[in-house]
Amino acid sequence: MPKTGPFDKHLDLYEDWFVKNRYVYESELKAIRHLLPSRGEGLEIGVGSGLFAQSLGIQTGIDPSSVMIRKALERGINVKEGVAENIPFPDNSFDYALMVTTICFVDHVDHSLQEAARILKDNGVFILAFVDKNSPVGKEYLRMKEKSLFYKEATFFSTEEMTAALKKAGLQPEDTVQTIFGNLDQVKTVQNFEPGYGTGSFVVIRSKKMTNE
Repeated sequence: MPKTGPFDKHLDLYEDWFVKNRYVYESELKAIRHLLPSRGEGLEIGVGSGLFAQSLGIQTGIDPSSVMIRKALERGINVKEGVAENIPFPDNSFDYALMVTTICFVDHVDHSLQEAARILKDNGVFILAFVDKNSPVGKEYLRMKEKSLFYKEATFFSTEEMTAALKKAGLQPEDTVQTIFGNLDQVKTVQNFEPGYGTGSFVVIRSKKMTNE
């Protein structure tokens, strides 16, 4: 079952988080933009209210929350209702796909990543962005998990776990960057991203769909 309850009920709180944490959001965008293809047709899986898609120029998305979908439509995103485990698009539909802090909410990680690979064209690019469970913010989220409005039902992963899962799904990691250094309340300006992972809490992995050629 999609974990949409808190997002259906608390759209305003969700949107307010990005206003209050503007520099965190802009730092995350900067890191994603660095690895995102500059051309081609893209899909955001778990598009939410469209904040990332709108800023990154992605015109198509899917999401299970009807409330989030309505907001994303207001932002000009073409959204279909759907979950990561069953993406409502044919094989080989997109040049690239993006998933931002969505992997922690899916029911089946392997199936979701296989679906991402399926809808990509040959040599298509998949961008996976998430909070590393071993990072400062990841550890704080885990510590406060039971009290968290949005992350209570989330499952967090390490970068090593995500890298292995991508390969298993036929997606070959090519590049990894990290950002959000320090606790969220310490981010007072747009941060630069750095290569790799291990110190930044927000990790972005760019991978390519492997072909049988």
